[in-house]
Amino acid sequence: MNASRRHKARTAAVLAVGLAAGLLSACARPEGDFGRAQPSVIHDTVMPETGKLIAKVRGKGVSEFNMTDDERLLRDRAWALIRPPHAADWISAVMVEAQRTRLVDPIDKFLSPDSYYVLLSSERYRSSEARYDRIVADANSDAALIPPFCEVATRVEDLDRERMGTIGRRANLTRQDYAGGVARVEENHNLIAWAKRAMRFRYQAYKIAVDKLEIETPSREKVWDVNTALRKLAAAILFAEKGCRPSRPFEADGKVRRSRIFTGWGNERPAPIK
Repeated sequence: MNASRRHKARTAAVLAVGLAAGLLSACARPEGDFGRAQPSVIHDTVMPETGKLIAKVRGKGVSEFNMTDDERLLRDRAWALIRPPHAADWISAVMVEAQRTRLVDPIDKFLSPDSYYVLLSSERYRSSEARYDRIVADANSDAALIPPFCEVATRVEDLDRERMGTIGRRANLTRQDYAGGVARVEENHNLIAWAKRAMRFRYQAYKIAVDKLEIETPSREKVWDVNTALRKLAAAILFAEKGCRPSRPFEADGKVRRSRIFTGWGNERPAPIK
């Protein structure tokens, strides 16, 4: 029986790898106006289902649970950060689509941030300063995408903590329910981590491009604008990497801390009454 199961697993793996190779040889996901993804049976159904099979063969957790509204929204907003419309021409569309559908293990760490500068230097602009303007526009677009992503990511993380707490409290939980819940939490976690890596990757790409442009086509007028945009993006990235949660002046019990002026700190005295 065990030998039969191993044979079936090997057969499934061979079929999945063969199908994945055929899918990877196809074009990247078709896009419509403004870089929006168009509906596609291959990219919406065939590739994700094949990716699930391959992930199971690799021993990865795969959840068949229905998604919450926030989990669907998280995938949309994360994808906007991983492969935004303005970056689709230099980020490897085929490879990130293969990673999204789990046809391959995470490969985004192997992408080169130098590709952005290669794109900028190869395009013919009427003014050399237009390349700086492109970096400013792209960095500002990325910074604007991070707060909406953070908003839904925190909600999903909170719900996942509740989900794991429920799993820990249920005595009559089936093995299938346990595996599905744990796998969904892992999927959400991996997606959020990927989106954060994508933010840092593009910041590095913009910084490399600026450093090279300052040598190739120096511009005192534009350097300040670019650095301002990069600082804005870096602040947004730092906010996301710290958990997307703003610092609040609360104590552990949730009470607002009183100002030190009202707790006898310093030498403050009541104003004299005349």
